[in-house]
Amino acid sequence: MGFPDFFDQVPRLLVHDPLAELLGAAEGGRLEYSYADAVRLAGHSCPTVASAYVLGHRGLSLLYPDGLPERGGVRIDFAEPLEAGVTGVIASVLTPLTGAAQGGGFQGLGGHFSRRDLQRFGVELPLALRLTRLDTGAAVDASADTSRVPADPDLPGLMSRCLSGAADSEERRRFGALWQGRVERLLLGHWNDPEVFSLRLAPATTSPA
Repeated sequence: MGFPDFFDQVPRLLVHDPLAELLGAAEGGRLEYSYADAVRLAGHSCPTVASAYVLGHRGLSLLYPDGLPERGGVRIDFAEPLEAGVTGVIASVLTPLTGAAQGGGFQGLGGHFSRRDLQRFGVELPLALRLTRLDTGAAVDASADTSRVPADPDLPGLMSRCLSGAADSEERRRFGALWQGRVERLLLGHWNDPEVFSLRLAPATTSPA
């Protein structure tokens, strides 16, 4: 589909979705997601989309160290309101990875498999978001600081020229290449960098969420 080559090098996420298994949508309920899927959903590739994918992938891996993450088995709380900054974009990217949806999500079958209202906003948290297992109450706090991976110094000027319509075809090509170069560095060079992506197990709860 003409995506940048580095998309294929980003770790993919394999999850188990019990609803998909029940309805025969995927053999064994196994679903695989890639960074390209996040880009298809968002319609673009940027540091926000990339960081949301990393936090979702790594957060689920921490929550389910001994097996496949269960899609639909996680609630996500956000420190910021839905409409604040890029919170809505991050929430959208995390929905397909986790199954956690907002008020319009799937309401379930016979009292099972509900994905509705598994995202909450404006919650007091130590970091930007928290993923919590519904079965055990185990939780992971997470946030990203993309400023640790700065853009090329030519990028702001090129962006201004592109948005104003003053850029020629070569400048537009270079702007796109530099933009995706930063995304590539985030995903491939800083995937496990604690200075960029902070993930930590939250204090254990006494009962499932």
